[in-house]
Parts: sequence; C-alpha cells; structure tokens
Amino acid sequence: MLGTLGRHDIEELFQVIPPPVRLRKPLQLPPGLSEPEVLESLGQLAARNTAARGFRSFLGAGAYTHFAPAHIDALISRSEFFTSYTPYQPEVAQGTLQAIFEFQTMICQLTGMDVANASLYDGSTAMAEAVLMALRITGRKRIVVAGSVHPHYRDVTRTYTRNLGIEIDTAGYDTGSGQLKAEGFSLDGTTAALVVQSPNFLGGVEDLAAWSLAAHDQGALLIVVVAEPMSLALLRSPGDCGADIVVGEGQSFGIPVSYGGPYVGLFATREKYVRQMPGRLVGQAFDGQGRRGFVLTLSTREQHIRREKATSNICTNQGLFALMATIYLATMGPAGLREVAEQNWQKTAYLAGRLEGSRDAGLRFSGPFFNELVIRLRRPLPSLLARAHAEEMLAGLPLGDYYPELEDCLLTCVTEVHTRADLDQLAEVILRS
Repeated sequence: MLGTLGRHDIEELFQVIPPPVRLRKPLQLPPGLSEPEVLESLGQLAARNTAARGFRSFLGAGAYTHFAPAHIDALISRSEFFTSYTPYQPEVAQGTLQAIFEFQTMICQLTGMDVANASLYDGSTAMAEAVLMALRITGRKRIVVAGSVHPHYRDVTRTYTRNLGIEIDTAGYDTGSGQLKAEGFSLDGTTAALVVQSPNFLGGVEDLAAWSLAAHDQGALLIVVVAEPMSLALLRSPGDCGADIVVGEGQSFGIPVSYGGPYVGLFATREKYVRQMPGRLVGQAFDGQGRRGFVLTLSTREQHIRREKATSNICTNQGLFALMATIYLATMGPAGLREVAEQNWQKTAYLAGRLEGSRDAGLRFSGPFFNELVIRLRRPLPSLLARAHAEEMLAGLPLGDYYPELEDCLLTCVTEVHTRADLDQLAEVILRS
C-alpha cells in the first residue's frame, strides 16, 4: 500500500497529522478472542442489562414505549424491503414508492394537512427544516420558539441556523398551566414563524387555534411540533387548528425505542408551500392505459437540482421506518388507533387521580394533558428514583437538567403497555419515597 501511494514508511504517510496529536504508543486493547469466546462475552454483557429482566419504564420525553404487533418485524425483514434504497428508478421501485405514498397519505389524514413528505431523519431535524422553510417562505429572519418545545429539538434548530444570521427568541411557559405563556414575547412584522409543540415537553396540550390566529395576524406561520404522534388520534388535528407546517416524530407508530434511534421524521404542510418543502414527495400517476403507478414527484435537494436551488441537504432514506409506521397505522386503522390513544389518556388520568390530594407529591401543572405528567415531589428526587429502581421501575425523567426551576419535578409517561398494577405500584413508590 505504501508503495502504491508513493510513501516510504508509515511516518511519511501520517506526516499531515500534527505530531502533538499523534499516538506514540500501542493502543491498550485486550488480546483477540475466538468466535465462541466473543459470543460468550456478549452473552455475559447482555445478562447485565436490567431492562431485559422486566423493568417497567415510565420514560417519555420524545421516545415512547407502545405495543408493536409482531408482524411488523416479519414484513420489514423481507429482502425487497430490508435492502431497498432510495427509489431513483420508478420502474424498479414501485413497491417502495407505493409504501412511501401510503405513508404520506396517512400522515396527511392524521395531521389534517394537504401534503406530507418522507425521508426526514427524526423529529428534531424535521423541526429545524420547518424553520428554514418558514424563513424561505416569508423572507423574514426571526423565529419565536415556545420554551415548552423539546429542548433537544430546540438545540438542533439552533445548530442548523447558527451561522445564518437568524434571531431565535424563546417564549416561556405558564407556571400554572404548563402551556405557552401569552406574555413575555412578541409577534411582529419581522417574525417568520411561531413554533409550538403540542402535547408539549411538559405534557401540556396547547390551544393551537389561538396561537394560529396570533401568528397569522402578524403574517407569520404557525409550526406545530408533535413528538408524541399517538395524540393525533384523539386531539383535534393541527391542520384543523390552522397550522401551516406540522412536523414531528413517528417513532410511536410501531418503531421500538432503540437507544436513541434511528427514527423517522414527520413533515406535512399546505399545498401552496409544497415547493419549499424538504425531503421527497411521492406522487401517483397513470399511464396511457389507465394503470396506476408511483413516481418521485418532488425531490428538492442538491443531488437532483442545482445546489443553490436546493431547499434541503437531507440525503438519506428513512423508507424502512416509514414502512414500519405505515404497517402499524394500516393494522390499527382509525378505530384501533383511537382506542390506543384513549387508553394512553385514561391510564395517565388514573395515575393523576392516585396522586391527587397527597401531601408528598402532586401534579405541577393544571393544564390539559395527554400521556405525560410533571409530578412535583416534596421529598428528595434521588431517593424516589433509587426506590423505583429497586422495584424494577424507571419512574420518569428528572427535569432539573432542562428546566432548573423544576429540579424537584419528574416527567412521567404512561402508555397502553402499563397495567393498573404498574400504575398502582408507581403511585405507591412516589407517595412513600
């Protein structure tokens, strides 16, 4: 290799690397293992995974544990799905294109929007792309983001816009209801968009119709973020409330929680804004004999058009996860999806009822919620988490790292996978910790 590269030795090959940062000693690696030894070692490591021994998780905050029918994994494991790539050639990718088309259709039905796309990474990048889209549409340079939007989503958006000369203002939340606070920020003629999450990071359901009117009065767009899409089966759709762009995370639809991803981003908008939408849009067409087919109708990225005309640099294909979501939604149907959503809300309300009137713990906010609650504790939070762990439960997410004023609070999520016994046990742990 050195001869082919025209180098005499390794030192000459690596001379472009500054000497102070070069490793001058062997890596401290253990000796190699045979395959049986590797399998034995991996088995020992896996046995230390407490989640595999029946831990019940009440974590949420953008990653939700829902029941996924077994046939989803069976179907996506078929080679024609599992090995498919971006459908550049429609004549050999009709199955992949149709799956994406069905996914888009279902997302439109859930969000109440005109068009939806595919192939965004996750909810956070979908929000960032929506902000960039609003800037292009309005020609303005200011964004107002609710402080109750997922902190990670806000961080990703700041990363995307850091060098674009964009002003991003944060609007606080009401300390009583947990919803976006009307005071403390302004929408004006310089505002491109107001970004609101519902249900928000604190579990609260926002009055999207009111915020739509407020944004549109100033010529701004309303961007609605939905991190828990199961709520769309029960709550009034963002489109019906006047949203201009709806983005979110589709992980709840049949995609397991997998140590942080990968996930699938949701993105839907009004038809009049379709040419400013990132990602890919699959459309339906008919040939001369009236036979239905599917094509990439729109793909506004630099690989297909001149870089200066591109609306996005999103370059991967989340088609496999979009397919998982599509299979899940088709399996559940409107009635099944609503039943799951109702179970989420009813079980969360049951837990809230168990805590009502307690002197040791209670709900921090009074506003409407879906399947997440902020619980304020009168006793040290670490002791609660330790007791819950001893009883094989993850009680929730401590909020102090994200909201210092909520350092005595726990964000707890309840879904259809939790039984009444699980909720009773969690309530007992919270009340006696």
